[in-house]
Amino acid sequence: MKLMNYGGHFECDSKVQKINNLEEETKKSTFWENQEKAESIILELNQIKSIIEPLNTIKAKIISHLELIELLKLEPDDTIEKSIEQDLVIIEEHLEKLRLNLLLSGKYDQENCILEIHPGAGGTESCDWAMMLYRMYRRYAERKDYKVEVLDYQSGEEAGIKSVTLLIKGTNAYGYLKHEKGVHRLVRLSPFDSNNRRHTSFASVEVTPDIKKNLDITIDEKDLKIDVYRSTGAGGQGVNTTDSAVRITHLPTKIVVTCQNERSQIQNKEHALQVLKSKLLVLEESKQQQELNNIKGDQQNIEFGSQIRSYVLHPYSMIKDHRTNIETSNVNKVLDGDLDLFIESNLKRGV
Repeated sequence: MKLMNYGGHFECDSKVQKINNLEEETKKSTFWENQEKAESIILELNQIKSIIEPLNTIKAKIISHLELIELLKLEPDDTIEKSIEQDLVIIEEHLEKLRLNLLLSGKYDQENCILEIHPGAGGTESCDWAMMLYRMYRRYAERKDYKVEVLDYQSGEEAGIKSVTLLIKGTNAYGYLKHEKGVHRLVRLSPFDSNNRRHTSFASVEVTPDIKKNLDITIDEKDLKIDVYRSTGAGGQGVNTTDSAVRITHLPTKIVVTCQNERSQIQNKEHALQVLKSKLLVLEESKQQQELNNIKGDQQNIEFGSQIRSYVLHPYSMIKDHRTNIETSNVNKVLDGDLDLFIESNLKRGV
């Protein structure tokens, strides 16, 4: 029986001890005195549990079924054997999820992520497409039980959005979403065209890890252009009636970061600087990797703006990822946040 192939050694003791130690930390009365440290501990605890708990589930099922198999050798029972075979499907599914977690081994894969959406040229049509992507990623986050904070939200003049920046919090958020970076293309009959013609729209998605630990980056104040303005997104009366929103432009790199979700200008500035440092660190590491690729002679297309996925709603229904050639005709399911097909295929692609 195939189940015998799953028998093996499970080395979990050290991680279980780590969980126990972290849980003891959370019980201390002083735990929340340092909120940043507390959140870091909770994130680490959840990350370890996300590995150990599924592993323990599989281990329990395998041990139980191996015992049943020994009994079946003495007294065959077709019903029990059929039940075990059916459970093999469930075990395979659990193992596949564990294999996927092993692919999330990048330097920042376990971090929260900052996801930005910007419409391309095309006015209202592209702004509306950016809004559709915004909804898609929020629904994806809900499916993963991730928390979403809107750091910046700029409404379109007629419909949709000019830009939005989200902080997505959860185990492996960056690892799962990092391959969403790039240009997303929509083809549909435009609801804004009185002649009901077909339009093509573009929107770019930028994904950055939210790095809080070991951010050894010094930013010269003279390299920054800081603008303050009145918040325009959701946030309540206190946010929307004061010049609390902050836009920081890093002049050497032209990186622009905005934040308006906090009530005070100081808080928004601190948050925006944190995001800027994360972006600068990733940019520097990307440059180093590109130099290494050039030395090796690798010819990889890593330029910003490369089209990664097409969403065709007319004249037929099809979403296709141009990197993996994975496609589906169930466009409504994808636009409602079911991105696992594309995200997992890109993780397995390993680029």
